[in-house]
Amino acid sequence: MTPLQELSLRKKGLECLVSILKCMVEWSKDLYVNPNHQATLGQERLPDQEMGDGKGLDMARRCSVTSVESTVSSGTQTAIPDDPEQFEVIKQQKEIIEHGIELFNKKPKRGIQFLQEQGMLGAAVEDIAQFLHQEERLDSTQVGEFLGDSTRFNKEVMYAYVDQLDFCEKEFVSALRTFLEGFRLPGEAQKIDRLMEKFAARYIECNQGQTLFASADTAYVLAYSIIMLTTDLHSPQVKNKMTKEQYIKMNRGINDSKDLPEEYLSSIYEEIEGKKIAMKETKEHTMATKSTKQNVASEKQRRLLYNVEMEQMAKTAKALMEAVSHAKAPFTSATHLDHVRPMFKLVWTPLLAAYSIGLQNCDDTEVASLCLEGIRCAVRIACIFGMQLERDAYVQALARFSLLTASSSITEMKQKNIDTIKTLITVAHTDGNYLGNSWHEILKCISQLELAQLIGTGVKTRYLSGSGREREGSLKGHSLAGEEFMGLGLGNLVSGGVDKRQMASFQESVGETSSQSVVVAVDRIFTGSTRLDGNAIVDFVRWLCAVSMDELASPHHPRMFSLQKIVEISYYNMNRIRLQWSRIWHVIGDHFNKVGCNPNEDVAIFAVDSLRQLSMKFLEKGELANFRFQKDFLRPFEHIMKKNRSPTIRDMVIRCIAQMVSSQAANIRSGWKNIFAVFHQAASDHDGNIVELAFQTTGHIVSTIFQHHFPAAIDSFQDAVKCLSEFACNAAFPDTSMEAIRLIRFCGKYVSERPRVLQEYTSDDMNVAPGDRVWVRGWFPILFELSCIINRCKLDVRTRGLTVMFEIMKSYGHTFAKHWWQDLFRIVFRIFDNMKLPEQQSEKSEWMTTTCNHALYAICDVFTQFYEALHEVLLSDVFAQLQWCVKQDNEQLARSGTNCLENLVISNGEKFSPAVWDETCNCMLDIFRTTIPHVLLTWRPAGMEEEVSDRHLDVDLDRQSLSSIDRNASERGQSQLSNPTDDSWKGAPYANQKLLASLLIKCVVQLELIQTIDNIVFYPATSKKEDAEHMVAAQQDTLDADIHIETENQGMYKFMSSQHLFKLLDCLQESHSFSKAFNSNYEQRTVLWRAGFKGKSKPNLLKQETSSLACCLRILFRMYVDENRRDSWGEIQQRLLTSKPTRQCTTPTCVR
Repeated sequence: MTPLQELSLRKKGLECLVSILKCMVEWSKDLYVNPNHQATLGQERLPDQEMGDGKGLDMARRCSVTSVESTVSSGTQTAIPDDPEQFEVIKQQKEIIEHGIELFNKKPKRGIQFLQEQGMLGAAVEDIAQFLHQEERLDSTQVGEFLGDSTRFNKEVMYAYVDQLDFCEKEFVSALRTFLEGFRLPGEAQKIDRLMEKFAARYIECNQGQTLFASADTAYVLAYSIIMLTTDLHSPQVKNKMTKEQYIKMNRGINDSKDLPEEYLSSIYEEIEGKKIAMKETKEHTMATKSTKQNVASEKQRRLLYNVEMEQMAKTAKALMEAVSHAKAPFTSATHLDHVRPMFKLVWTPLLAAYSIGLQNCDDTEVASLCLEGIRCAVRIACIFGMQLERDAYVQALARFSLLTASSSITEMKQKNIDTIKTLITVAHTDGNYLGNSWHEILKCISQLELAQLIGTGVKTRYLSGSGREREGSLKGHSLAGEEFMGLGLGNLVSGGVDKRQMASFQESVGETSSQSVVVAVDRIFTGSTRLDGNAIVDFVRWLCAVSMDELASPHHPRMFSLQKIVEISYYNMNRIRLQWSRIWHVIGDHFNKVGCNPNEDVAIFAVDSLRQLSMKFLEKGELANFRFQKDFLRPFEHIMKKNRSPTIRDMVIRCIAQMVSSQAANIRSGWKNIFAVFHQAASDHDGNIVELAFQTTGHIVSTIFQHHFPAAIDSFQDAVKCLSEFACNAAFPDTSMEAIRLIRFCGKYVSERPRVLQEYTSDDMNVAPGDRVWVRGWFPILFELSCIINRCKLDVRTRGLTVMFEIMKSYGHTFAKHWWQDLFRIVFRIFDNMKLPEQQSEKSEWMTTTCNHALYAICDVFTQFYEALHEVLLSDVFAQLQWCVKQDNEQLARSGTNCLENLVISNGEKFSPAVWDETCNCMLDIFRTTIPHVLLTWRPAGMEEEVSDRHLDVDLDRQSLSSIDRNASERGQSQLSNPTDDSWKGAPYANQKLLASLLIKCVVQLELIQTIDNIVFYPATSKKEDAEHMVAAQQDTLDADIHIETENQGMYKFMSSQHLFKLLDCLQESHSFSKAFNSNYEQRTVLWRAGFKGKSKPNLLKQETSSLACCLRILFRMYVDENRRDSWGEIQQRLLTSKPTRQCTTPTCVR
């Protein structure tokens, strides 16, 4: 065969293969949807083809008619209905059976077990025997081995197998031939013996009327002798053949000790001699063994070997066709479209090989055209039927032959490669709805095509990154760009020292790819994306983003071709239904997240600016209530602001958001959340410009935009407050912090003036009662963020935050429900909880002295203002907080705790119920008991040795201390004991200093509590006047003579029951007893003085002792002259008698 004839034959073969696929395309055209409303691919024609317009369709029809006619002429056409599902079931069953046969031919028992498990073979031995009879694909040797096995099951199958044979009225030799046609006799004599024994029994059973054989034993021996005769006469290994006489002699006496007729034995001998008994052989069609010679010396020898192999293949194919030419299988005239799928699945691999070889090895235009047409048809079929593997394989073949992604140099591009690129573009345009993951290969080729066009048209490499920062003609720039072009084989073209002839050759090669038609066709892929269905556009976008990431991966010259296309298709597809657009933006938004954080600022700037343009266009559409499309769309700004630390990019993001707020505020709904999230990120920045710009915009939103569009921003109101809180907590800009707190205060005005708007807003808090929505969405965020400012900021800012927090409570508290107050005070008490955590001692002391002190007074003011609403739900909590403050190791806070307790009771005592008074008195009793410094009576420094000789000095020093007990007594709050910061403390161990300072604070608290009780009962500044009157009465001893003592009607005395007063008296008496015991213990006071607990004199508690007793007597005298408490006079008298002073006092103010 000449090369020309071979080429012609190849073309004919390709035409046939293409025609077959065209028939399939035509057949399945009803399933194809062209997004561009073009004609189906089966009716299209290439300009280079010679066929007429209707030739392809005629060929398809002719193929169909021919197939029908062939089935009719075969005489085996049946009326089987054309049900694809039924055929699929039959095909699956066939595959199961074929697998079972394959297992049987390796290990019979395993094959039978598999078929039984799959329900394709019955469990009865009769079913298995029938299967062995009917299935011709079983290996005859394995069948013989299985039937001859000695196990019980195998024997039962063998008996059933033989019993299914009919030997009636058959000659013995003929019956034996029939028996041995189904399998190959095993080589083991015992197995042959069992088979022959059953054969003889079955033969006699089927021919009971015969008289030749006396018994089955005769038939058994004769069958064995016939097998031996066949082997003897026809085996080439036997040299001395058995004669007829020898055979007759061998069979003497086998018929029940008698001989069979010699004529009968002679006829058997002659029949076997003429035709041996053929054992069943395994049917295999094997090709000739290939030559083991690896290297053929010359082209002539290779050609000769090729011809020999081709001839052998032809003979094998002919033998296979002849083997099935007489088969009588039923044929069905296929009409259903689904039959195309299994047909194509069977042939797609060899078709791909044929087309690939044609494209690779032949430069003939017609051959290339046929191959490309075949690949187009194959892609169409694979797309229609969702065959992903097949579709991807054909598209990858096209991409490979385009030379755009291959490792070979693009300078080798020929016309067939140009045509491949055009075919690839056509596939993308016409089959876009079905391409799925194949978009990746197509878009990679388009990306590389654009790069090739740039180089081919002479564009400088500095324009490839879009930066414009590389100097024109820079050799360094050229060398770096070479990395980008290695995939195209262009590295040598863009590196230093470009050969002009090479560049000219390259430009000529890719010139046609830069033609207007190709550029327009590529552009149509992106503009036509609007016609892709919902799933296809998501696939398209996903792989376009993947290609864009590859383009941007170059650290020196990232390309933004695909990124630009992403922006374009976003514009094109923005009018899709929201469900589809959400899926698209989920992919694109994630891509912008990554690109916006690109280390190359030019890329990030382009991404942010593109986002701004898209966002402005998207916001123009507006949004209905309770939707979240804007939130999803603007999320990339938030991500970029969070992840990108470049000041340039962060500043640009802030400016983009500010522009959106300025121009589209009326259309923003759910997008406010993203806007405030961006500003929240900016609020903690250290760049003054970023913070200032973000705060200006935030202030404009809160003070102006909320005035007009507050209902649209309710869902983001708490985000706005949180954003302002973050601005307030930026310690680098104190002026901004103060202004942010003012704006938070301003936000309270919106909540107060528009509660109905908050109540009617539903959104995602449907489980919140309408009456509580004002609290959950309005007041709570404001007050919570103010508490965060208090806990996080420095003194001046947190003080301002604390002031504003309680101003809001006082101004708007009348609108709060009771359970709102409970939530609110949990927030307020966090101010104190914060200090329960371990911190530096200096910070803790400052916090308690300033913030806690301020908060404590403010809490009492608020509680007093809203007592009616709060006392039932919060009085116990307030008392507990006051106790906590009093117990702290901070003198100022402890004083404030007692003062606040005093103010709280004096301001609200008139409204107290007996139960509240009982709780108040219990609180004071508890404070008294927990703050009594019992350790003062027992404390000893480590290793102390008593020095009895110094005791006279102690007595002298004590006398000196007595003269100073009234020092500064008129100044409330001054310490009874020495100042712990005195220089004399400096030498004491730190642990001792801390303990003694704590004890000193408790002593101060005791004095404060005594004064507090006095002020509560009698009101401040009235006690001394009453003391004077009572003293006069006592000296005159005329208390029983109805002397009238004027008492001012002030204080809580008249609102308290005798039992409540007795509880307070218990407090005073306990305090008095302790101070008295301490003052009497000269030795312990000396120990404390020597340990550093000293000043100018030895420590004493004389003021506590006298004050507690004075207050106690004052209360008892007042009760004793009160006619309304006559029922308690008995107990009052008893207490008066036990409360008299028992120590001598040298000072005139001592009560005797």
